[in-house]
Amino acid sequence: MTETHTAYTDTDTLIRLLDAAEAMPAAAALRARSYEVLRLPPGATVVDVGCGTARAVVELAEHAAQAIGVDLDPAMLAAARRRFPDIDVRAADATELPLADGQAHGYRADKVYHVLPDPHAALAEARRVLVPGGRIALLGQDWDTLVIDSDQPELTRRIVHARADSIPHPRVARAYRNLLLDAGFHDVDVEVHTALFTDASMLPMFVGHTAAAQQAGVITGDEADNWIGEQTRRAQDDRLLVAVPMFLASATR
Repeated sequence: MTETHTAYTDTDTLIRLLDAAEAMPAAAALRARSYEVLRLPPGATVVDVGCGTARAVVELAEHAAQAIGVDLDPAMLAAARRRFPDIDVRAADATELPLADGQAHGYRADKVYHVLPDPHAALAEARRVLVPGGRIALLGQDWDTLVIDSDQPELTRRIVHARADSIPHPRVARAYRNLLLDAGFHDVDVEVHTALFTDASMLPMFVGHTAAAQQAGVITGDEADNWIGEQTRRAQDDRLLVAVPMFLASATR
């Protein structure tokens, strides 16, 4: 699971949160499933859109002849190149990919479409770069249905929905199927997996949520401190629980 950059003051904080979340066994299994539904043939070219620090690009390279990562964030691309000097990552927008028509056999976007200005345009670009019969996989969470155990359910609802409202397309994951159908893809399939977190690794995400809720004027500073304090105590006492529905949609060009 990821946050948008606006919730944090620096990219390093975001990268630390991403690393903690993506290192969990369930996250690794879900990534592996997203590669599996691409059905990449031998010698395939695959593009990972919004690749971040390129963990998936490296893993996809084990399944394809050429894995290409694209991202618009210079700091993310720099971190990717530091970590994995031999990978192919490029600065590019999701609506202007640096690939020829029909060059890719696979297209993957993980926790990206909720921040894109125009998901429809991004899918049109996906169709352009995919070979006929190529496969697409979209992976992401539904920001409106984040489940957080709390002694303050009404305050928790306000925080969750305020955070969702700060994102361009918070419910895009539940719309993946219809978006793919509208874009002309076929053999569309949707799976829902639940990401479960019970440790302190999610506390930085909570800070981002309360910051967004405060900025929207939905909660006060005292309410934010009180809620973060509760969740911190829960983490210390092994009582924290967060459940996130993750949608994985796949289709054929």
